Amino acid sequence: MTGRFKALQSEFRPLWKLAGPLILAEIGWMSMSLVDTMMVGRLPASAEAMGAVSLGSVLFLTVGIFGGGLLLGLDTLVSQAFGAGKLEDCHRSLLNGVYLSLPLAAVLMGLVWTWVPLLRSWEIHPGVVEGAVPYLRALAWSTFPLLLYFAFRRYLQAINLVKPVMFALISANLVNLLCNWILIFGHLGAPALGVEGSGWATCISRIYMSAVLLAAILLHDRRHRTGLFRTPLRPDLARIRRLVGLGLPAALQLALEMAGFAVVTTLIATLDPASLAGHQIALSAASFTYMIPLGISSAAAVRVGQALGRRDPIAAGRSGWAAIALGAAFMSCAALVFLLLPEYIARIFTPDTSVIATGVSLLTVAALFQLCDGLQAVATGALRGAADTHTPMLSHLLAYWFLGLPLGYFLCFERGWGALGLWVGLCVALIVIGLVLLFAWQRKVRALTRPAPPGTDAL
Repeated sequence: MTGRFKALQSEFRPLWKLAGPLILAEIGWMSMSLVDTMMVGRLPASAEAMGAVSLGSVLFLTVGIFGGGLLLGLDTLVSQAFGAGKLEDCHRSLLNGVYLSLPLAAVLMGLVWTWVPLLRSWEIHPGVVEGAVPYLRALAWSTFPLLLYFAFRRYLQAINLVKPVMFALISANLVNLLCNWILIFGHLGAPALGVEGSGWATCISRIYMSAVLLAAILLHDRRHRTGLFRTPLRPDLARIRRLVGLGLPAALQLALEMAGFAVVTTLIATLDPASLAGHQIALSAASFTYMIPLGISSAAAVRVGQALGRRDPIAAGRSGWAAIALGAAFMSCAALVFLLLPEYIARIFTPDTSVIATGVSLLTVAALFQLCDGLQAVATGALRGAADTHTPMLSHLLAYWFLGLPLGYFLCFERGWGALGLWVGLCVALIVIGLVLLFAWQRKVRALTRPAPPGTDAL
């Protein structure tokens, strides 16, 4: 037991070296949404403005994250190729990831625009819809640069270049903050666009992020002569099919999760603006803490994939367990913060007492699922590194759509719990998913490290 603990402990340092910048990058990603929410929360009708940003963001991300999920196959292909020392194979996967992004962006933009007429037909507060529609239209133009960012990021982190990802996200927050200040409130001669201005600020920031990562890739190739420009330009249909085969289950898993939150947000939007704004506060806070295990998850996918590329399944298992331990430790601390300081957190977003009251009650529920949310996030990354993207998809489908959402709807509308009831449903779903994926990773490690029969390939 002592030997196993020491072996696990030895993995923490290289894992953290990779995960640290990715965590900061994920925090940077989430901070952009937080800045949007906080700044529109200073508009005259703060509850309606925050509700519009909440609704528009979750609807866009339900579509956009699906596209990003299709590119998650790059984690597996590039990290395993890099672990095996096949740089040309890494370049081929990157190029074909970009090719996949082109038609995908057009399809996703069309889907985003279909939300607009649907919004007007739902029983949502008119003030929320008035802000959400132009905000969503502005976000739609960020679809292609966002997909490029996803492709470039997956390639860079899979070859252990994570600092450019961190720099892109942190500096993009400064771009977003400045553009929000200019476009929301009409500074420096710009028109005061209100909530719509926040959408355009986010769009500009995403263009900036993709440009920074492209520059990092080109600079790395120039310095180290990796042969990027010798990569054949012809689309590799077999590789694109492999990317889609790996990425589609991951994309469906992310879309199912985001769609679940989109349904909850839309249902809460039918209640009242204060409930929707309180929901946005709790969702923003829970999403912020989720960024840490999400960054660890990306590092786990890379470390597990590279180990399997080196044909070292024992190291792959060690990397996955070390990542899960780190994610669980942080999220336990986050749960305590949510339990002890909910009102302080809510007051960061708004001075509206009715919004604060709702936010405090929902943050208490969020505290209950923090640990299992961290477990499911990191275990998903570890499984992805081992080329298993189907198990997380199935667990999210069953837990969210056949358990959590029906339970939440019943508690909200039949039992009269309001927004709290929907959050209790989400809480139950996340606890189930966390436990299931922890067990799935345990089984995967046993399968990977089981001695192969004589004359067969262990991997």
